[in-house]
Amino acid sequence: MIRHCVLLKFLPETSDDSKQAALSGIKDLPNHIPEILSYSVGFDAALRDDNYDLAVVGDFENAEDYLIYASHEKHLEVISNLLAPHLASRSAVQYEL
Repeated sequence: MIRHCVLLKFLPETSDDSKQAALSGIKDLPNHIPEILSYSVGFDAALRDDNYDLAVVGDFENAEDYLIYASHEKHLEVISNLLAPHLASRSAVQYEL
């Protein structure tokens, strides 16, 4: 099993509406990509000032299923339209469970 973890930091000028649209778009991905076994998405709880703003954790049966997700047109659409214009930084890791 492969776990995919992403941390996103929005640009300071990103509006709350844009952040909510990004969250909604990401949360909708399991409805379009059946290879996603489990998916958790949420905003930072603001317990520290140096944290990222949004986290995504997805589980996949194997590396092939993760790669299908990573290159899926709906996933790429969310990245292009809802995330990329508003991101200051992104960090990610995939590891075997």
